Amino acid sequence: MTKNSTFSTNSTWTGMVPVDDTALAVTDTGGPGIPVLYLNGQFATQGYWRRAIAELGTGWRHITYDERGRGRKSKRSADYSFEAAVRDVDAVLAARGVERALVVGWSYGAFVAAHWAGRNPDRALGAVLVDGAYPYDWLDEAMEQRIRKLFRRMGWFTPLLRPTGLTPRLSAEQQAESNIELGRLSRERELGPVLDDITVPVRYVVASGKSLGSRGDEQERIRTSLAAVTARNANIEVSAKVASNHGAILRKDFRAIAEAVREVAALDRGR
Repeated sequence: MTKNSTFSTNSTWTGMVPVDDTALAVTDTGGPGIPVLYLNGQFATQGYWRRAIAELGTGWRHITYDERGRGRKSKRSADYSFEAAVRDVDAVLAARGVERALVVGWSYGAFVAAHWAGRNPDRALGAVLVDGAYPYDWLDEAMEQRIRKLFRRMGWFTPLLRPTGLTPRLSAEQQAESNIELGRLSRERELGPVLDDITVPVRYVVASGKSLGSRGDEQERIRTSLAAVTARNANIEVSAKVASNHGAILRKDFRAIAEAVREVAALDRGR
């Protein structure tokens, strides 16, 4: 038994963690290493992290899960809000007996990681934010309409893929609302204070170029907001700017993500 967990076995555990009106599919490798909790992209699954986990290796305790209505097993819910996603971090950690963890989030998961780390300075070893959680006002009425149109267009084929776990079991409208909510949370006046108040080590891994749904240099302009963040808060730095775009970063630049995890863990040990 370690100070981190009463469930710190050396064998991998997979199962369902009940929370609110749903249950989440969780995988926990166990072991005495530092617990690392991985937070997925908005409609992604825990399998996306497999390369980063393999790169870090068995010296860490890796915990992954599929969010509400995502993957093949996590159940549907009446609440797909951002606050529910943050609550689910606590539910998973509590279910696995983890008191303190290093959180790693990609895209939507980076927002969740930033909020959770900011609210739980005594429980967060630190955070790695992978191409997400940039405070930038990108949402306006035209963008809202564009998001709704995009998800309506995708709505005819995504249900066909749901049995595979490749697409969420949220309706097109629910997916659009989740994306719009994220746009509101991204605004500088909303996210800026969250990042400014973080007191634990945070490292960003920043992607390059555009990806699905973006136009021109939209994403690169959003990423420029990070300079003001790092200037205001000495706990936050950019670990790497990589060549991959937003959608490919976990697949192609997993080594940079693993290195950022090691960097944050070393900083926590030095506190």
